Amino acid sequence: MKELDHQVLRLMGAERVLSTEKVQTLWSGYGEIVRYHLAGGPHEVVIVKHIRWPEGQQKHPRGWNTDLGHERKLKSYQIEQCWYTTYAARTTADCRVPELYHALALDSEVVLVMEDLNASGYALRRTPEAVSMEEVKRGLRWLAHFHGAFLGVNPAGLWPLGTYWHLATRPEEWARMQNAALKEAAEAIDERLSAARYQTLVHGDAKLANFCFGAEGEIAAVDFQYVGGGCGMKDVAYFISSCLEETDCERHETELLAHYFQHLQTALRPDVDFEALEVEWRGLYAFAWADFYRFLDGWSPGHWKMHDYSEKLTQMALRQLGKM
Repeated sequence: MKELDHQVLRLMGAERVLSTEKVQTLWSGYGEIVRYHLAGGPHEVVIVKHIRWPEGQQKHPRGWNTDLGHERKLKSYQIEQCWYTTYAARTTADCRVPELYHALALDSEVVLVMEDLNASGYALRRTPEAVSMEEVKRGLRWLAHFHGAFLGVNPAGLWPLGTYWHLATRPEEWARMQNAALKEAAEAIDERLSAARYQTLVHGDAKLANFCFGAEGEIAAVDFQYVGGGCGMKDVAYFISSCLEETDCERHETELLAHYFQHLQTALRPDVDFEALEVEWRGLYAFAWADFYRFLDGWSPGHWKMHDYSEKLTQMALRQLGKM
């Protein structure tokens, strides 16, 4: 029996492993996610996220094999463990996340044993080619309730500023940018978002692939490596970019933002000035798109998300900054 099997049995108080199946390999070879079917314990099936530091040269899909990238990934897994152990219990049924059963941190690996969302009724996954507008709205509803639940929360133990593309954590990508005007304005864009009066926790990687759908309208989210402080528009812009092609992004912008803010209003504490928050965050929507566009320009020039709509909003942000 593998050492991981022994660890899972011990952590879960189970008698034996009936079967396992790999769900996916983690980014750049940093481990894997495995579904365990168990006997003799409190749960028949669990998800195990097994993070282990790779030996030798890492295999980044886009060639970003650097020490800085390695350190960023290690920190991201430590932050994910902190999120589940310290913050996840504060989520609500409207921003559902998997329950953490146990966490084990060793010298060169982390083991997170969690609820299997498939077994809990969230077995559906969507791709941009197959997602419906109703499902996109479900994702925005989840984000609205998540941002409402954590508005004003100090991100202690998390990324001070969330998202995996945050400027301060991506100096190598910034150095390779081709868009000179955007490169020059990158810090000002970041400062505009970071200076927002209304700050919350952002998921930080709120792409469509990280949402799990139920057949009756339920939705949950996974993968909290880049959760941290920030303006909610970062998640909103990134989520929409992961769901829709450029024409649909533009066609449905008004409808989708209205849906998000409608649910955000219901999720906020009554003492929050919703009108002031909405005005501020709507004004930062273009800056959130520009911030992500900046990352793509250095990380993967020509990426499919660098389309006319994202460029249009980036130029809008640059004009507001007086950079065009």
